[in-house]
Amino acid sequence: MGFLVDSQKDGGIGFLGGCVKTLIRRKQVDSADGNVHGHDQLAKELSVLHLIAIGVGSTIGAGVYILVGTVAREHAGPALALSFLIAGFAAALSAFCYAELASRCPSAGSAYHYSYICVGEGVAWLVGWALILEYTIGGSAVARGISPNLALLFGGEGSLPFFLARQAIPGLGIVVDPCAAILVFVVTGLLCVGIKESTMVQGIVTTVNLCAMLFVIIAGTYLGFKTGWSGYELPTGYFPFGVDGMLAGSAVVFFAYIGFDSVASTAEEVRNPQRDLPMGIGFALSICCSLYMLVSIVVVGLVPYYAMDPDTPISSAFAAHGMQWAVYIITAGAVMALCSTLMGSMLPQPRILMAMARDGLLPSFFSDVNKKSQVPVKSTVVTGLCAATLAFCMDVDQLAGMVSVGTLLAFTMVAISVLILRYVPPDEVPVPSSLQDTIDSVSLHYNRISGGSTKKKSKAHASISKDSKLPLLVGKNAPADYPDLVKEDPSVKYVLSEEKRRKIAGWTIAFTCIGAFTLTYAASNLAIQWLVRYCLCGFGGALLLTGLVVLTCIEQDEARHNFGHSGGFTCPFVPLLPIFCILINIYLLVNLGGATWARVSVWLAIGVVVYLFYGRKHSSLMDAVYVPVAHAGEIYGRRSSGDTLA
Repeated sequence: MGFLVDSQKDGGIGFLGGCVKTLIRRKQVDSADGNVHGHDQLAKELSVLHLIAIGVGSTIGAGVYILVGTVAREHAGPALALSFLIAGFAAALSAFCYAELASRCPSAGSAYHYSYICVGEGVAWLVGWALILEYTIGGSAVARGISPNLALLFGGEGSLPFFLARQAIPGLGIVVDPCAAILVFVVTGLLCVGIKESTMVQGIVTTVNLCAMLFVIIAGTYLGFKTGWSGYELPTGYFPFGVDGMLAGSAVVFFAYIGFDSVASTAEEVRNPQRDLPMGIGFALSICCSLYMLVSIVVVGLVPYYAMDPDTPISSAFAAHGMQWAVYIITAGAVMALCSTLMGSMLPQPRILMAMARDGLLPSFFSDVNKKSQVPVKSTVVTGLCAATLAFCMDVDQLAGMVSVGTLLAFTMVAISVLILRYVPPDEVPVPSSLQDTIDSVSLHYNRISGGSTKKKSKAHASISKDSKLPLLVGKNAPADYPDLVKEDPSVKYVLSEEKRRKIAGWTIAFTCIGAFTLTYAASNLAIQWLVRYCLCGFGGALLLTGLVVLTCIEQDEARHNFGHSGGFTCPFVPLLPIFCILINIYLLVNLGGATWARVSVWLAIGVVVYLFYGRKHSSLMDAVYVPVAHAGEIYGRRSSGDTLA
C-alpha cells in the first residue's frame, strides 16, 4: 500500500473511532486554475469596486440610524465616536484574518470553507449550519424593517397601499407583512440574474444611502458650528459613564460592522482574488468605520446625549434645529440601507449551501450552477422562499440575537484557522481512491529509492515530507523501524524534530482557545462565587498568556509559504492578532445571553442529526486516501500523463 495514510472505510476502526475520524478529516485547497472537483464554476466578474459595494452595502444598515441614540444615551455619551473606533479596530482583527484566508483559499463558502481546510469537517459543518441560520433570520429581520420606514417616507403609519401594509390575522396573533415578502422575492430574482448585475444594483442603492449619510455629516457640521456644538458643553464631561461605559458601547456597536464577511463569500467570483479580496475587505471596513465615526461626532454634538430620541436620534436632532424636512432624506437613506443590507444578507447563503453540497454534506441539488447566469439559482430560490416565508408571517425580532452567533462563531474559527495555517498547516491531503494504483506506483518508486523493504515500510504512518528525496514513510515509529536511517540521515532527524514542533504548536493553539474561553466566561459570569471566579480568571489568563509566549517563541511552519494560492495578503502580527481576535469574539459569544444560546442550541442539535445521518455518509471525503502534501502534485501529474513506475 505504500505511503497510503488511511482510507475512511477501514473496517478495523470501531464506530466511535470512525465518527471521530470523520470529524477531523480535512479537504484540500482548490487548484490554482479554479477547478473545484469537477463542478461548474461561478462567473468571475467582480473587481475591487464591486467588492467594496458588497462590503459597504452589507455592513451599513439602518441600525446606525438608531444605534447612535441608544448607545449614546445608555453607554458612551459624547464618547460615542471612540466606541465606534474601538469596535472598528476589533472588527479589523477579523478582517485581517479573513483577508489572508480569502486570498489563499478563494472558493465559495467563506468561513465554512476555511474551517474545512484548516480545522476539520465537524467544525466546518457547525460553522456552515450556523451561517445558514444567520443569513436566513438576518435577511427576514431586515425585510420586515423596511415597510415601517417606507410608511414614514410616504406620510406615516397606514399610508402604504392595502396590499403592502401589515395586516393582523384575527385569532392567530400573527401580523403578516406582504411588503417584506415581495421585497425578498425581488431581491431573489435579481440575484438569479447574475452576480455582476445584482452587485451593480446594490452599488446604486448603497450610493443613495451614502449620500444620505454625507448629508447628515455636512449639514450637521454646519449646524454644529452655527449653534456652538451644545452637545459637547456638558458638566458631565466627555465620559459621563466612564471608560467602562465607552467600552460597553463598543461591544454594542461592534455588530454594526457585521457584513464585511459577505465579501469573502464571493471569492470564487473575483477576477484577481489574491489582490482584490484583501483590498475589498479593507476598503469596505475603513469606509464604514469613517462614516460611523463622523455621523456619531456630528449627531452627539447637536443634541445632549441624554436628550436624544432613542428611536429616531438623527431626525430628531435635525428637527430640534428647525430642519424637520431632513426626516425625508434620513428616512430615504434608512430604506436604502435596509434594501442594500437585505441583498447583502441573501447573497452569501446560496454560496454556502453550494459549497456544502459540493463537499457532499448537503444534497447535490444545492450545488447546481445555472449555465447562463453562472450563479447557484436553485440555492438562491430556496434561500428566497425560506426568507420570504419568515418575513411574511413571523416576527423575527426575538430571534435577531441568533444572527450574532453565526457571525461570531465564524470570526472565531477564521482566527483559529490562521493560527493553524501558520503553525500546523495540513501535511496530508485527500486524493480520490480511484488513484490508488498511481499512489502505489509512486510509493513503490520512493521505497526503492530509500533502499528499504516495501512490505515493512507500508506499515508505518505517513508523515510530512519537506523534501522529495526523503523517504515518505518516516513517521512516529521511524526510530524503531529504521535506526540506521535516523542515525545517518540528518534530513530524517529534521523531519522528526519538525513533527515534535507541530505537536507543541497544535496543543498550544488548543490550550490557548481553552484559556480564552475560561477567562471570558469567568469574567462575565457574576453569579460565580468570587474566589472561584478569580481562580478561573487567573487560570484562563495564564493559559492565554502562555500560549501567546510559546507561539511567539517557536518558528512558524515553512510549509505555510506553499499553502493554498501564493502571492496574496499575509496577516500581520501573528500570533498576537489572531489570539486577540479569538479573545474578543469568544467574549461577545459568552455575553449573548442564555435565551439566545438556548434557541441556537436547538438549531445546532438539528444540524448534528442531519450531519450524522446524511452529511457524514455522503461526504466527498468518505472514500478519500490521504497522502503527504509534498507528493500530491506528483500523483496527479502521473495520473494525467498516464505514467507509472513499476
